[in-house]
Amino acid sequence: MPLLKKENQFLLVNNLASKHFMNPQQIAISDFTYQLPEDKIAKYPLENRDHSKLLVWKNNQILDHRFWDLAAVLPDASHLFFNNTKVVHARHIFVKESGAQIEIFCLEPIDGNYQKAFGSKGLSEWKCLIGNAKRWKSGSLKKVAFVKNIELQISAEIIEQDGQFAHIRFTWDQTEIAFADLLSETGKLPLPPYLNREADKKDEVQYQTTYAKEEGSVAAPTAGLHFTEQTFEALKNRKIQSTEITLHVGAGTFLPVKASTMKEHEMHREHMEISIEAIENLLSSIIHKQCIIPVGTTSMRSLETLYWYGVKIILNLANTNNFNLLQWEPYELEQTISAEAAVAALLNYLREYNIKTLFGSTQLLIAPGYQMRITEALITNFHQPQSTLLLLVSALVGEDWRSIYEHALKHDYRFLSFGDSSLLFKSI
Repeated sequence: MPLLKKENQFLLVNNLASKHFMNPQQIAISDFTYQLPEDKIAKYPLENRDHSKLLVWKNNQILDHRFWDLAAVLPDASHLFFNNTKVVHARHIFVKESGAQIEIFCLEPIDGNYQKAFGSKGLSEWKCLIGNAKRWKSGSLKKVAFVKNIELQISAEIIEQDGQFAHIRFTWDQTEIAFADLLSETGKLPLPPYLNREADKKDEVQYQTTYAKEEGSVAAPTAGLHFTEQTFEALKNRKIQSTEITLHVGAGTFLPVKASTMKEHEMHREHMEISIEAIENLLSSIIHKQCIIPVGTTSMRSLETLYWYGVKIILNLANTNNFNLLQWEPYELEQTISAEAAVAALLNYLREYNIKTLFGSTQLLIAPGYQMRITEALITNFHQPQSTLLLLVSALVGEDWRSIYEHALKHDYRFLSFGDSSLLFKSI
């Protein structure tokens, strides 16, 4: 595949005079609300994943379908990007001698390295949320558990407290047991808090996509929950291209926006693992003008983040040891660099440094005023009022998000994680 040489990377840059689009810092989250009745929230999934409804919005028109129609309603030469992250048993319950229950909710490894953290034996350190924290001020929590039929003595210790988050060191006495196994067999599956119920055995399957592989999320990429083997077969028959990427979904995706304006809201950070082959596929699709469609908001954030990584490389702001995108960077960087130039620069960079898998993080806040660089359409569920995910949808379709959501409510669509789906095309 032809790539831009370093000395020609600016050939596809329209103008290096700085042109900034509207910064969403002054957006009031109260402007992005709607009435969501409790009975519209899907507490359980449908028995057949692809029987869910599919709302298609394109050119200011709404059409109602079933998800099994997806392949038929996609444009020719579409390219879908799937987040293959897998939800882990992130909730851990310890009981103090006093009888007080303490819940430790594992969010992400302290060093951001999931492979290392899951493979660690005897000790692993995580950023966590603590439930009933006022009952645990100091000392270690301990419990006995069986993992792979081996009895373990497990301890948890607070190393540092940072606001609502804590740095927790887990240790266990059987060093042949990896932390991934400890999580799997002693933790609980975390369901979204708005479901107001505990996970059951069915959730172990139903709250994972059929293509989940890479462990690390504390929430499912729920847009992917609708896909079945039959869906993928229909996509294949239509020659719809598919590529997998990984973004580990954090609990921050459920945190409400408490600030009155987005300037005061700190966007949560999520970790990405993307192969060089996936980035090659992305560049090829850009060059051949395919319709690039992320499956879910996590895939969308990942693809858009890759564009900004490329921009930072072109502007000599990159660091091989730390691919990271901060919340407001996309609104402050040069705005006129094309998608092809940015992704080609990123790919050249990875090849130059012999990086086979890009490990990075993103705090990208996609909100009205953001200009899509990669995304042409989005497959997604229906999101909570006053959420950053609703801001993302509005950035894609504009003010029509209101008519889309009004239609969904009026026509008995099911909302949130286990709810129905939508295919939304970028507003022209």
